[in-house]
Amino acid sequence: MRSPSLLLGSLLTGLFLLLALASFLYPTDPNAPDFLNRLQPPSPEHPLGTDPLGRDLLARVLHGAKNALLVGGIAVSVGFFLGVGLGLLAGYRGGAWDGALSFLLETLYALPGLLLALVFAALMGPGTLSSMLAVGLSMVPAFFRVARAGAMALRTAPFVEAAVALGATPGRILLRHLLPNLLGPLLVQASLAFAAALLAEAALSYLGLGIQPPAPSLGRMLREAQSFLPLSPFPALVPGAVLSLGVLGFNLLGDGLRDRLDPRR
Repeated sequence: MRSPSLLLGSLLTGLFLLLALASFLYPTDPNAPDFLNRLQPPSPEHPLGTDPLGRDLLARVLHGAKNALLVGGIAVSVGFFLGVGLGLLAGYRGGAWDGALSFLLETLYALPGLLLALVFAALMGPGTLSSMLAVGLSMVPAFFRVARAGAMALRTAPFVEAAVALGATPGRILLRHLLPNLLGPLLVQASLAFAAALLAEAALSYLGLGIQPPAPSLGRMLREAQSFLPLSPFPALVPGAVLSLGVLGFNLLGDGLRDRLDPRR
C-alpha cells in the first residue's frame, strides 16, 4: 500500500497473466470461422463478439495474450542472459574487452529498440521464433548498460577484493558476488523490457513479421480489424484493451519495483 505503482502494476500484470492462462480453459476454437456471424456484437454465444471472419473474439484475445506472453518471456530471457553476461564481463574486466563491447552495444543502443527488432526480424524472416530472437536481441544493449555500470561500481568494493584475496575465480566473483548485488536494478529493467517486448511483438505481427496465421496475435488482430471499424469497433477495441492492459501493468510494476528497491528510499 505504500507503493501505489507497485500495487496497481501487480494487479494489472496478474490480470494479464490470468487472461493468458484462461486460454487453456476456454473451450472455443480461436481459429474456427463462422461466416454467417461475422462482426457480431457481444452475445451469450460470443461474449466479446466476433471478428471479420466470424471467429470468437474472446478465444482469440486469450490465445493472443498467451502468445504475447510467450514471445515476451523468451525475448526478455534472451536479452537478460546475453546483456547481463556481456555487461558483467565488460564492467569487471575493463580494458580492451570493455572498450570493444561498449562500442558495439552502445552503437546499437543509439538505435530505437523497435527499429532493431524490425531489422533482425527482416534478416531472419517472419515467424514466432524469429520474432522472439529479434525482440530479445534488441534488448541486449539495455541490459548490458545496467550490468556494466553495476559491475564497474562494485569491482573495487571491499567484499570483492576480499574474494580475490581468498583466491576466488573471476567466474565465481561474477556469479556469487556481483550478480546478486545487481538483481534489484536488473529486475526493474526486466519488467520495463517486458512491456517493450509486448509492444514490439504486436508491431512485428501488425507488419506481418511476427507470429504467423492462423495463430492469434494481438498485433495482427488490430491490423485485420482496422478496415472494419465503421461496421464494428469490437475487433479492434478488444485486442487493443488487452495489449494496453499488459503494457501498462508491466510498466507500473517496473516503476514500483524501482521505488521499492531503491536503498536511498
